[in-house]
Amino acid sequence: MDTQNPVTVTEPRPGVLLITLNRPHVRNAVDRRLAEAVDAALVRLETDPSLAVGILTGAGGHFCSGMDLKAFPAQGVPRVADRGLAGLTRARLRKPLIAAVEGAAVAGGFELALACDLITAADTAFFALPEVARGLIAAEGGAIRLPGRVPYHVAMEMLLTAAPLPAADAVRYGLVNRLTAEGGALDAALALADRLLAHSPDAVHLTKRIVQDTRGLDDHAAYAVQDPLATPVFARAAAVEGAQAFTEKRPPAWQR
Repeated sequence: MDTQNPVTVTEPRPGVLLITLNRPHVRNAVDRRLAEAVDAALVRLETDPSLAVGILTGAGGHFCSGMDLKAFPAQGVPRVADRGLAGLTRARLRKPLIAAVEGAAVAGGFELALACDLITAADTAFFALPEVARGLIAAEGGAIRLPGRVPYHVAMEMLLTAAPLPAADAVRYGLVNRLTAEGGALDAALALADRLLAHSPDAVHLTKRIVQDTRGLDDHAAYAVQDPLATPVFARAAAVEGAQAFTEKRPPAWQR
């Protein structure tokens, strides 16, 4: 029986919330208890004004092997409210989330990574969606997101044949932002978080919302969504400070 906390939550530096899946004996498979703990951490990320960026990773050399199939018959799919698997796959998080992937990111674990905004991965990591081979469907974003992230024929091979995608190929297709040596995915994620922290949080978070809200729209419809969100930003104090800092060749106030 698992007596550990299913999720470890820490703040490795100001502004960053590190969420670590902590069931290494089952490659961090998601059961109901873990799902609820991840969801609580994501709510904290969204509601705490001192936090700007989240990182999701796994303990024990693996990211996540997906839904806990031993718990599945009794517990069902561990969705949380309308936010999907572990409170993430159908959520619309305002703040950016980085997946730091070591080892397996499989099935629902890959879908958790696909729900993140940035992905770092060790060169020994791999991604797979084997649901069809198990009589299931990649229904937490795999069949929806993957065809837009890699070439169509690659996505269909992964979805229909359960073929794994090595990290090196994931980088080649643009699915992974940073490739590292084994054990380095978290450090790479923290480096990306530092880059995000160097910018205005409002600008980062609003840019993410515009991307989310306009995906799939034609240009005319996208501008109609974007403009009411973006236009007021130019009158905000942060925008004025950013422009002045640039002209005065100094760091903006949020970097001091």
